Amino acid sequence: MVFADYLVAGAVAVGMGIDRTAALQLMVSRPIVAAPLTGWLLGDPLVGLQVGFLVELLWIGRLPVGAAIPPDDTQVAVGGTLLAVTVGKALALVGMPFTVLCVLVAMPLGKFGQTFDRGARHLNGRLLSRAEAALAGGDLNAVERSHLIGLGHFALSSLGTYVVIVTAGSLVLFSLAPYLHEPLVGAADWVKLAFPLVGVGAILGTINVSRAMTLFGASFATALLMLWLV
Repeated sequence: MVFADYLVAGAVAVGMGIDRTAALQLMVSRPIVAAPLTGWLLGDPLVGLQVGFLVELLWIGRLPVGAAIPPDDTQVAVGGTLLAVTVGKALALVGMPFTVLCVLVAMPLGKFGQTFDRGARHLNGRLLSRAEAALAGGDLNAVERSHLIGLGHFALSSLGTYVVIVTAGSLVLFSLAPYLHEPLVGAADWVKLAFPLVGVGAILGTINVSRAMTLFGASFATALLMLWLV
């Protein structure tokens, strides 16, 4: 059953990773969507919703637009949800404190997504000249193959990030969670509050619109209310 959970989450990781930049871009790759979807497929949508709120509030202002390559928040959301569900069951640790711990463990590992994403873009840059040559020669099949190979590079990038987060995260949690969970129970409310505060601060530092404080103050209050409810 646990192995099946890893496969299901891996399939979500690849699909959401492709949506993130390579194709469609329907925004289902955002943590607030990807994490609850993962949790629902794993039988615990509440954990997915908690992870989605925490990660979305932190990285809502960092999107993979143009040449920008932020940490892979999609895989952090998917991997964090999987860790919270599977490791939580194995160690009999449940509740918001353990979910927060899983997110804190998964977050720095999202940096690997930047490395893998850069590698995928570098390989796709090489494909460009090949596709142009094929197009000039009228070989449309070769052009189509180049597109599919480029899509595969991003899929492998997402899968690689997911594997790193799940593997390293599992090792850390199985080793340290029994010792860190109890202290985190007392500090969970403050840690949980820090996520939206940092997120709003990051957003206000990157935008320049009139009445930004009013708009994001209202958004913060709404998000914080929803966070406490779940």
